[in-house]
Amino acid sequence: MKVGVAKETAPNERRVALTPEALGKLQKAGLEILVEQGAGDGASYPDEAYSSAGATVVDRDALYQQADVIVKVQKPDPAEARLLRSGQALIAFLSPLSEPELPEQLGQAGVTAISLESVPRISRAQTMDALSSQANVGGYKAVLIAAAALGRYFPLLMTAAGTAPPAKVLILGIGVAGLQAIATARRLGASVSAYDVRPETKEQAESLGATFVTLKSVGEASGTGGYARELTAEERAAQQQELNRYIAESDVVVTTAQVPGRKAPVLVSEEAIKGMKPGTVIVDMAAEQGGNAALTKAGEVVTTPNGVFIHGPLNLPSTMASGASLMYARNIAALLLHFVKDGAMHYDFEDEITRGSVISHGGKLVHEATLAQFQAKTAVKG
Repeated sequence: MKVGVAKETAPNERRVALTPEALGKLQKAGLEILVEQGAGDGASYPDEAYSSAGATVVDRDALYQQADVIVKVQKPDPAEARLLRSGQALIAFLSPLSEPELPEQLGQAGVTAISLESVPRISRAQTMDALSSQANVGGYKAVLIAAAALGRYFPLLMTAAGTAPPAKVLILGIGVAGLQAIATARRLGASVSAYDVRPETKEQAESLGATFVTLKSVGEASGTGGYARELTAEERAAQQQELNRYIAESDVVVTTAQVPGRKAPVLVSEEAIKGMKPGTVIVDMAAEQGGNAALTKAGEVVTTPNGVFIHGPLNLPSTMASGASLMYARNIAALLLHFVKDGAMHYDFEDEITRGSVISHGGKLVHEATLAQFQAKTAVKG
């Protein structure tokens, strides 16, 4: 069986789906690896490194013609989608809940679409959890952006000229990205507080040295798959009002809260931003999903009239392409080895990982949540 590593075509995407380091396990399983010319250049993995690791470097047409499975980071653009053929499998981030039309098209073309976002968050699938590995990278980089943008030290410094107090950093959302943000800010010496609507995250935040912010206005809000549930309008209003005090006291706010398939919740209101000190930095990791801060603009740095800097970075993992690709490649390799049996892709829909991650197969959508989203969107258009 041949696995094809495609070069990314999405703007500013520098990651690659498989790195030379990840090829060994796949080759031991009897898989042949094809790599599109230049696929690893953006992540500092040249074609020669793949050739040395035993892969065959080919052009795009040969890749799609010969490969049984195509692995990518981002979803295919229309031109790439047309190159996929019936019987092939595609593994990538496919955004099936927000863009169910693509899996539907792939399904109709006879392509088996496997989405990294849909891998269930269970212990058996931890090595396949690309959402977590990439969120980890993003949480780390978000704090570095904040530290570079803040016009003062992060750590407590005692000098001959006097003492500089530590920066006060507030992390909103204590998932994988939030935990890495806490750890990174603490390593840099900041005084860190953190908030999440899920009470079970309190112990995790405190174990990394953060002070957990407890709000009286919001009760239990744990959802499924390790995410928080969506709050009601009343809960959101009460939450924002109570959070304003903590936000106003902070020098840096890093927001990480996202709900799969939905617009990101607003945690930093316009009122809260008006109450922040000049020079305060907000790094909004949910910018691509609409933003956790009211004034976030995706891909831009907004300077408010009162001197607050709001960063809305896009695709943070791609800004650390080499390290992010290394982690992603291990996720892809683990997922591939889950599916490969006797040298071919095998789909056992009694298995939770297969049932959760395979979006289209056998000419149709087979993922219940994606099918429901597609039907809902089709009904609205109709």
